Amino acid sequence: MSVQLPLTEQPKASVLSAQAYQKIDRELAKYPADQRQSAVMSALAIAQAEVGWISPEVEAEVARYLGMPAIAVHEVATFYTMYNTRPTGRFKITVCTNLPCALRSGNHAAAYLKSKLGVGFNETTPDGLFTLKEGECMGACGDAPVLLVNNHRMCSWMSNDQIDALINELTAQAGGSKGA
Repeated sequence: MSVQLPLTEQPKASVLSAQAYQKIDRELAKYPADQRQSAVMSALAIAQAEVGWISPEVEAEVARYLGMPAIAVHEVATFYTMYNTRPTGRFKITVCTNLPCALRSGNHAAAYLKSKLGVGFNETTPDGLFTLKEGECMGACGDAPVLLVNNHRMCSWMSNDQIDALINELTAQAGGSKGA
């Protein structure tokens, strides 16, 4: 016969794996013990890499682990476009539309992507492959228009042909066909 614990005494499943906590601990070691909140950006990046996005539960867990208010973690997660505060497609494409990029066809690249993918900013294609995001400065104004794929791959001087090639490459990588 098993004993059922009341809901308030149920063991809570961890939001993150032991490996994620180990990675966060390595980041924490870079800061004074009384400055744990300094690792919030790294902790969010580690959590997002593992979970795929920063849910309210992930925010709360990062806040608990770092010993900081949950609202402070939420403010960081919602301020920076590199954090996904809702699920995204397999490929998140962020287009820089800040003024220098806009003056160098960033808005044209964004409009072309919207048309090609059939989605607006902060939307995901029906097949779940692509999420389109608008981003602020990526520090590559001279390379505009600039796209960032999954926060790690920067694509510069993106003409329509180059955008077509990128979409085809990513679609092929995912094993599908989107076509140019």
